Amino acid sequence: MAVKIIGEERIPASVDAVWKALNDPGILEASIPGCESIEMKSDTEMLAVVTLKMGPIKARFKGEVNLINLEPPYSYTIRGEGKGGVAGFAKGGADVVLAEDGADATILGYTANAEVGGKIAQLGSRLIESTAKKLAGQFFSNLNKQVGKR
Repeated sequence: MAVKIIGEERIPASVDAVWKALNDPGILEASIPGCESIEMKSDTEMLAVVTLKMGPIKARFKGEVNLINLEPPYSYTIRGEGKGGVAGFAKGGADVVLAEDGADATILGYTANAEVGGKIAQLGSRLIESTAKKLAGQFFSNLNKQVGKR
């Protein structure tokens, strides 16, 4: 079962500040809903543990996240895949583009794709899609708050 999400967030910070935040494991950990930990394996590879609840199913996903197609400080693609035991798996990615919006603000645009399988996929497309959109919205709202603290 696949889901596509398109959106944007205006962040009151420079493109450079937003780019740094998107590559900072501490900020990502604080921004990703349900994130327990992020560990950097290299500049472009991370290990993550995230606990998510979708409908009646709560699962702890462990997986890898990779940053590819890097065009600092304006764009990259983030890809990840995690396994949630009997709940199933989740994998996906997002193309992220940063654009200046005046002297001290950035428009962060994203096109995200997610795919789930196993028990989670049996929940139905409407629940999965609404949960995915809610989580994406929470992530970018949290990121906005984290960048504002800097």
